[in-house]
Amino acid sequence: MTPARLHLRTSSVPARNRAALVALIGCCAVGLTACSDGGTGDNAKSSTTPSAPNSPYSPSPSTSEDAEKAAALQAYSRMWDEQAKAYAKGDSKETDLSQYAVALALSGTEDDLKDLRSKGIVTTGAPTHETTVASLELGKKVPHAKLTDCLDSTHWKFVYRKSGKPVVMPKNRLVRYVTQIEAEKWGKQWKIVDVVPQQRAC
Repeated sequence: MTPARLHLRTSSVPARNRAALVALIGCCAVGLTACSDGGTGDNAKSSTTPSAPNSPYSPSPSTSEDAEKAAALQAYSRMWDEQAKAYAKGDSKETDLSQYAVALALSGTEDDLKDLRSKGIVTTGAPTHETTVASLELGKKVPHAKLTDCLDSTHWKFVYRKSGKPVVMPKNRLVRYVTQIEAEKWGKQWKIVDVVPQQRAC
């Protein structure tokens, strides 16, 4: 289930045990896609060690890992930037979403956009993020990373396109919750392959 689906799903489970709730009856899905604040506050910074004069520079393993972590975090941030554009207009056309989201991350978003269009709903604003790299496996045939995000949806709103009126949400819903992300490096570009909200606050 994606963050947007959680926002538009009804449930009797107490808010402290859910990632997000919504009082929109009959709404079955609205995917993890909107936008980010343009960055991930925990992007890793790469560091370099000066090389000896006139000798070729070879990055240390730690430097390479830091650079890959930063690149994976950047891909996640850019995915949210493009999702923001898509959800604001209800369509991923004329966005670069597919450059950063693939597999379940992309197909889930497209399904949710279709569902939103059928209900006449778009989004305004954007969630913010506190993202870290939980693990990094560069030795695999397809390099893999797991990210953890504390997603804050306080300023991410669902509204009806025609009227501009907000979709009514329950007051006790969680607005900050943990999200687990799977990323893979395809060629030179990190791609987000899956994004799964966890039913716990952060």
